[in-house]
Amino acid sequence: MAANESLPTSVLVVGSGGREHALVRALLASPARPRVICAPGNAGIAQDVACFPVAADAITGLVELAQRERIAFVVVGPEVPLSLGLVDALQKAGISAYGPKADGARLEASKIYTKEILLKYGIPTAPAAFFDSPAPAIAYVRSRPAPIVVKADGLAAGKGVVVAQTHAEAEAAIRQLLALSGPQPSTLNSQPPRILIEDCLAGDETSILVVVSGRDYVILPVSQDHKRIGDGDTGPNTGGMGAYSPAEIVTPDLLARIDREIVRPSVDAIASEGIDFRGTLFIGIMLCPPDSQPSTLNSQPGTATALPKVLEYNTRFGDPETQVVLPRLKTDLLDLLWRAAVGRLAGTKIDIRPEAALCVVVAAKGYPDRFPKGDIITFPPALPPGTTIFHAGTAKNAAGAIMTNGGRVLGVTALAPTLREAAARAYAACDAIQCVTKYCRRDIGARQLHRR
Repeated sequence: MAANESLPTSVLVVGSGGREHALVRALLASPARPRVICAPGNAGIAQDVACFPVAADAITGLVELAQRERIAFVVVGPEVPLSLGLVDALQKAGISAYGPKADGARLEASKIYTKEILLKYGIPTAPAAFFDSPAPAIAYVRSRPAPIVVKADGLAAGKGVVVAQTHAEAEAAIRQLLALSGPQPSTLNSQPPRILIEDCLAGDETSILVVVSGRDYVILPVSQDHKRIGDGDTGPNTGGMGAYSPAEIVTPDLLARIDREIVRPSVDAIASEGIDFRGTLFIGIMLCPPDSQPSTLNSQPGTATALPKVLEYNTRFGDPETQVVLPRLKTDLLDLLWRAAVGRLAGTKIDIRPEAALCVVVAAKGYPDRFPKGDIITFPPALPPGTTIFHAGTAKNAAGAIMTNGGRVLGVTALAPTLREAAARAYAACDAIQCVTKYCRRDIGARQLHRR
């Protein structure tokens, strides 16, 4: 940046998870050497920066904290404060922030709203229908082939999606999610509960994180997440049990196609809806086999054969995708996010490290259902090279020991020359962490490693 466009010297990160710990670490690494604080943070973040006990959804309290601490720039991690209008409130108070305002955050807060935009602008996605009562939803399900996907309209922390293998499972999901998907604080209305039912897409999923500023954007390193709780992608969905980057299934040709047919049209569609989006657009994409259904896309010579289709939009950094994407970013994160927030992202290029990154989430046994809290965590005196532990659901007890305080407890990330070596380092660190209720998947990255 030019001398008269210096970077902010003080930054507040909002949130308390592994994503926020990764953001704090990356911002602290900025050559600008900003003062970084966090609210509410966790036990690990508190080892790096000052944390303040203000909840992530306490909008007034966060604005007052930023004013009291003379914060120049706020980076918002989770979706709930974005949906509640935290960025709107900060801007009203004259404080710059990275993250969309409430109108942009609605893209995550309402799956139906996103699907309507995808269909309106012809962005590749699965056929779908929307319902607010069980009878017509069940009739629709019976007219479609199984498996079929049933989604709660509102925010559900990554767990409001049921991939029903049979019509009976779909009908049960309809009744369950209509009972759970009531009015969301983000929509600020009193509409009845609604659900989205869409055809189930087959293939490989990938995560595309895009830093957006109006119609300008930068695509970050591509990653793949592991959503289900058990090895082999079994069991219920979670907020994410691990991730790796790069995702080699997204070849340069395929990424160019995703950019041309999904990212650019998405950014333009959002702007055309009158939304000045300045934040992270997380695009969940299914890479469908070309023989799974006829293509309606305009393939070009050299284009990869997979058919990319949008599963969802999120409006913030992914978790745990952030824990593998940011370690691979050479570019100053503070500079990148500040440019997006102030509308100076045009022409920005990023530098990416060649190494692979892999993150294993250490969870509490029982997650994503009932799980204990308060178990002491003992960390090894040394970690394998290139390995970092990002804290998520942790806190300190009265004696000052770090204990479990959530379902997803830690994110163990390793950066190494190869994905296989990154996996070995990450799992060595996981095995050295002692906790009675420790649980982690043992196959993070296996899909890519087995392709070789």
